[in-house]
Amino acid sequence: MNVILSIIKKYSFLENSIIKASEIIALVWAFIYFFCLLASYYIIRPLRDEMGIAGGTENLPWLFTGTFLVMLLAVPLFGWVTSNYPREKFIPYVYGFFIAVIIGFFTLFSSGLKHANVARSFYIWASVYNLFIVSVFWSFMADIFTNNQAKRLYGFIAAGGTIGALTGPALTVYLVQYTGPTNLLPLSAFFLLGAILCVKQLNRWQMLSNRSGEKIRNNEPESDKPMGGNPLAGIRLVATSPYLLGICMLMLLYTTLSTFMYLEQAEIVKTSFSDSSQRTAVFAGMDLAVNMLTLIIQLFLTGRIVKMIGLGKTLMIIPLVLSLGFLALGFSPILPVLIIVQVLRRAGNYAIMKPAREMLYVLLGKEEKYKAKNFIDTTIYRGGDAVSAWFFGGLRAVGLGLAGIAFIGVPLALIWAWVSFKLGNENEKMEAIVEFS
Repeated sequence: MNVILSIIKKYSFLENSIIKASEIIALVWAFIYFFCLLASYYIIRPLRDEMGIAGGTENLPWLFTGTFLVMLLAVPLFGWVTSNYPREKFIPYVYGFFIAVIIGFFTLFSSGLKHANVARSFYIWASVYNLFIVSVFWSFMADIFTNNQAKRLYGFIAAGGTIGALTGPALTVYLVQYTGPTNLLPLSAFFLLGAILCVKQLNRWQMLSNRSGEKIRNNEPESDKPMGGNPLAGIRLVATSPYLLGICMLMLLYTTLSTFMYLEQAEIVKTSFSDSSQRTAVFAGMDLAVNMLTLIIQLFLTGRIVKMIGLGKTLMIIPLVLSLGFLALGFSPILPVLIIVQVLRRAGNYAIMKPAREMLYVLLGKEEKYKAKNFIDTTIYRGGDAVSAWFFGGLRAVGLGLAGIAFIGVPLALIWAWVSFKLGNENEKMEAIVEFS
């Protein structure tokens, strides 16, 4: 705890911001919370990616479609849970469910069952898992912090996740040679238990702050009361809000280009390495590189960038970088170029794009933060995955190579940059109206 507090002091100096005494406890628990979530996921991620390749890269569009269909079933269930249970209960319930599933897969794998459908089920589940745990986390953050706090604190909170994302693959690389990938699953579940503890502490902090008269958010339902409303309200809210529809467009462009990169990565890595263990090690090594770079950016640049150039221009940075990356892959679709582009893209997304994108929700109402946001972060996200995966497969089927597909990504990345800029500017207008009123 003392180490984290010292990092906070150093970070706040670097960002020329002031962290209030009443925020420190929540900031530390949020930091640890995100650390636990991403450490849990990044233990699972290399195993998921290897299973995707082992099942045949030609089957990845089917896996993406299966993930999307599972999301369609999961979103109304999540909406029902959020409508009928208070926040302090439904978030631990969601994470508890995922812990049970992790232990279930561990039991199946430990029994020696190696049926292809089990591997595919694990791939689909892991793809659902990572989006849900992170979406719920950022909804919670948007619920307890104000817009001003988000701009000052989100970079540091995201750094907690990055350290967790470094820890997960580091543990995997070190332990997998002794335990095998399957035996790391209980460790992933253990980190998720830590996240539940953090949720309880953050709810307790907000309750004590409210009792002491330091209300974090005004005129909103208390966390110990169910949200109520229709479980499908998130879909309706998205359909009737130009702002939320804009976020959907941003997400679709993001996930389309991410899927293009992922499928190009799968094909290039498959042709570069024939051994399963080598591929798993390459994926884990890329994760380590991404997360080390992400941490540096988060601690030294994220807060400064938003403060200096505003949210709109901040959201443009990664799409513009990716347009150059696709251009480079178009001219040279080889492993070294792929690794450089993927590391820069993913690090920039985690360090800059993701925290900035989450700021778009802070000024919205509670149902928008949980129901609409979850619909966008899961169903829209995985729907974009599925459609773009089939589109990628269609381009390959008509004879277009990896280089040609990379060139198609360039104009899409530029459109993504424009949409991001418009949304960031709209958010700043909303903030000005709130402050004026």
